[in-house]
Parts: sequence; C-alpha cells; structure tokens
Amino acid sequence: MKAIIANAPALAAALTLAIPAVTAFAAADDYEFQLVEQAVRQGSEAIVTVRLVDRQTGALVGGAVIFATRLDMAPEDMEAMTTNIESLPSEKPGLYRFTTDLSMEGRWRFKLAAKVQGEEDTVQGELILQATP
Repeated sequence: MKAIIANAPALAAALTLAIPAVTAFAAADDYEFQLVEQAVRQGSEAIVTVRLVDRQTGALVGGAVIFATRLDMAPEDMEAMTTNIESLPSEKPGLYRFTTDLSMEGRWRFKLAAKVQGEEDTVQGELILQATP
C-alpha cells in the first residue's frame, strides 16, 4: 500500500498521458440555413425568412452576423438575374428576415455567409426558394 501511495504522482502522470484530451469544437458544417417557407409571393416587398440550425442539437442559433447575401435566378439558368436583398429585424432568435424584390416568378437561389459566435469558420448556405404569383 505504501508503494502505491509513494508512486501516486508518477501514476497520475502516466494516466494523464494515457488518456487523450477530448475537446469538443463545432465546425462550420455543423450549422445549416433553412428556409422557413419554400414559396414566397413574387413582388417588390417579398419577405424571405431563414432559420439557422445547429445540426447536432436541432436548436436555433441566434446572434449570427450575416455579412454576405446574394439572390439570383441561377436555378432557372439566369444567374446574371440578381436582385437586392436587405436585412430586417428578427422576430425570434435564430430566425433571420430579409426583404427583396422578386421581380419574376420561378426559382431563386439565396446564398448566405455568416459568422456564428465561438465558431472560427464562416457558415455558408445556399437555398432555393420559389417565387409564386
């Protein structure tokens, strides 16, 4: 028993080296943008709402800083057909609202890039919505 107690510091050091350190880090691909509604009414004051979801927990992620957006008609083979998009105040954490002019009905591609608190990499998303009459 005395031998075990006398060697306790060496035993603790050996166990520390034998057990790998486990650190949980999220990655940018652990997050996903999703459209709240797939179909959006065509017009000059169309509202597009997306949610940012943590794929591991399913929880909405609030406080992201969305710094890049692009809305174009690439799904209709008209990538050069773009429109302006502006952020609106959020009604609920994890939901991000935008206003835009959907001048044509059809499929539009919405590209987003955001920084999530505590995440080193940029979270990116590409969503397809349908502008309806």
